[in-house]
Amino acid sequence: MKERVVVTGIGVISPLGNSVNELWQGLVSGQSGVDYITLFDATGFDTRIAAEVKNFDPAQYMDRKEARRTDRFAQFAVAASLQAVEQARLKIEPANAYDVGVIIGSGIGGLITLSEQFQVLLQKGPGRVSPFTIPMMVADMGSGQVSIILGAKGPNFCTTSACASGSDAIGVAYELIRQGHARVMVAGGSEASITPIGLAAFNSARALSTRNDDPKEASRPFDLERDGFVMGEGAAIFVLESLSHALERGAPIQAELLSYGATSDAYHVTAPLENGEGAARAMEIAMRLAGLEPAQIEYINAHGTSTPLNDKVETLAIKSVFGEHAYRIPISSTKSMLGHLLGTAGAIEAVVCVLVIQNGIIPPTINLTHPDPECDLDYVPNQARPAKVRVALTNSFGFGGHNSVLVFGEYTEG
Repeated sequence: MKERVVVTGIGVISPLGNSVNELWQGLVSGQSGVDYITLFDATGFDTRIAAEVKNFDPAQYMDRKEARRTDRFAQFAVAASLQAVEQARLKIEPANAYDVGVIIGSGIGGLITLSEQFQVLLQKGPGRVSPFTIPMMVADMGSGQVSIILGAKGPNFCTTSACASGSDAIGVAYELIRQGHARVMVAGGSEASITPIGLAAFNSARALSTRNDDPKEASRPFDLERDGFVMGEGAAIFVLESLSHALERGAPIQAELLSYGATSDAYHVTAPLENGEGAARAMEIAMRLAGLEPAQIEYINAHGTSTPLNDKVETLAIKSVFGEHAYRIPISSTKSMLGHLLGTAGAIEAVVCVLVIQNGIIPPTINLTHPDPECDLDYVPNQARPAKVRVALTNSFGFGGHNSVLVFGEYTEG
């Protein structure tokens, strides 16, 4: 018998607040975390808006000297992980250190550091480039820093699968626990890529919204007037445990992670398969592994990027999997409020699923004022909705054709 896996702790750094409670209150009240960029001067860019993390002080979570040698994305990872471990009431000591692992996904890693040090190289020469550049920029340093700070000596690495990185990290952590490689995993995603090069590159790819005159309404998944996604940043981390370990130590069980499904489109570096086949198959795998029928899924947190192609393809994929039941499932895209957190997106949307199960409220898809006829499912437009949800599914799809699906359920004994 493989172990059941449960959630015992959650930590969040997000555009709607730097705690789980602030995030949840912002989501259910339909707030937008999108505004004009303050991290750098975006004058002259096609897009001048993003969903930035506000009021974040890394010194609340780590030594100031160490913080200066740590990229913003890794600072976020440390902060969210410490929150999650505290909520889980998890004590990591030499006796259990090898039972605890860390997997934190990041699609891009330390882009801020890389951008800054390129400028140093060009302006001051190679001798002035920081010796900390490499350990600050590599994508696995979020998981590495967290492992060091926590003293966790179990499996430790980063998953990088574009916008599916965070959900793949959670999925891989789930499988490691089930296979007995660890009893506890600290897992999720972290990203901080709101930089001049990041913004310019996504603009050149025509992926971003240019609705600069109204930032709060720029991210509008499934709306006919959507024109691209809004970049976001932040971290979302779970403490996942084998059920036996959680019960043994009296941990606060918040939900159960029921399954993980993943596929590849094997099609295009940025565009999804137009019939949604890869996404549909990932959902089918996740449900099959959880032993669930389509009618048992009571909420879907959509990938819902607010790009013309993704939203249409995801709608097709959901219909192909769920048939007529697709029209009865409440679906929301919290990217309408958070923006697209890239490698963190799947992780923070997994957090939303757990909070929906716990609180019986479904966050809305805001800015859905002109529904796209090709996106005709129940996307919970503009206002949160009370609902009893026992099983929730979250989709994450990334550049390169990565499809990742997680299914969470209400924890029940037995």
